[in-house]
Amino acid sequence: MTGRDGKVDDDNNAADSSTTGTGSAGSGSAGSAGTPRAATLATDFTKLVGVEYPVVQTGMGWVSGPELTAATANAGGLGIIASATMTYAELEAAIIRTKELTSKPFGVNLRADAEDAAERCELMIRHGVKVASFALAPKPELIARLKENGLVVVPSIGAAKHAVKVASWGADAVIVQGGEGGGHTGQVATTLLLPSVIDALGGAGSTSIPVVAGGGFFDGRGLVAALSYGAAGVAMGTRFLLTSDSQVPNAVKQQYLERGLQDTVVSTRVDGMPHRVLRTGLVNALESGSPVKGMIAAVQNANKFKSMTGMKWQQLAKDGLNMKKASDRTWQQIVMAANTPMLLKAGLVEGNTEAGVLASGQVVGMIDDLPSCDELIQRIMTQAHERLSELRDLG
Repeated sequence: MTGRDGKVDDDNNAADSSTTGTGSAGSGSAGSAGTPRAATLATDFTKLVGVEYPVVQTGMGWVSGPELTAATANAGGLGIIASATMTYAELEAAIIRTKELTSKPFGVNLRADAEDAAERCELMIRHGVKVASFALAPKPELIARLKENGLVVVPSIGAAKHAVKVASWGADAVIVQGGEGGGHTGQVATTLLLPSVIDALGGAGSTSIPVVAGGGFFDGRGLVAALSYGAAGVAMGTRFLLTSDSQVPNAVKQQYLERGLQDTVVSTRVDGMPHRVLRTGLVNALESGSPVKGMIAAVQNANKFKSMTGMKWQQLAKDGLNMKKASDRTWQQIVMAANTPMLLKAGLVEGNTEAGVLASGQVVGMIDDLPSCDELIQRIMTQAHERLSELRDLG
């Protein structure tokens, strides 16, 4: 639909949502043969990564495993495996399983500051993963290594200057998350951050690399709004967490569905960094409790995480040092960062919301159902095409 010239690409008759598509055979394909499907919508991003629709399912720790990633891919979007909470062996198993569930492109999200980041990248190269996504900017040499082996490199950034930097290093695209987004987030709303990044990269219709907008998206109206700014797609986390393909316990999903727009909070008591989560009894206790007690709990959870992953204290210390260099955090924040995996695991995997936290975007207040990934993406794309048609009629 939109290219760098900002014009509508009518190759697939974007106003016509009756195009029939086919999914991957034996892979939980998106729709049955002959079922009307939303027309494709081509942007610089969809062409870059080889997907049908400009919709990205973000890499959410403990949530974005093979099932959700493959379901998104089969539905025509870009699914991304979250590897930060996986060991190397678990990541390889997850990649293999995802390839069994889909023949379509998918990605893996990595911690650029992890000690074994280079080894994980080599693993992705060997298995033919299409997209390498990063929460922090990977080093130029790592970007080059991935690109020379055919991977598309897509860092997530939170400021225009960071977008310019990674573009100069060779990144193929960026995901821009505004303050509405869940998990680690910034203070600037998507409606301001997105155009600032697009302008910094050359302006709408002429950005040097595709920009994908994250933070506050859940439907076709949001996709069209992002495209109007000059973005090449949208990224969604909470909306994909709340699908029937998500492995999060149903009782936990129900807690999300019962929340309103005011029921999230950006807390620094979870891991020392701004982290948007649902308001729960535990989060309220962390917010009002003693920082010293929070630090003690963080150390205890770090020990649990070490035991679970088989990591040694020496490796944790090295990871912490790398994190400090990459993000300029204090040592207290580094120690508290070890809190995050265990608290998220308790809530999102074990369903123990009294002992864990639930990362969430503000968009949770706009969601009231649990569609499959295919139903969700078809709904988004049908609405987007309808809205685009209405806008053309205004002209």
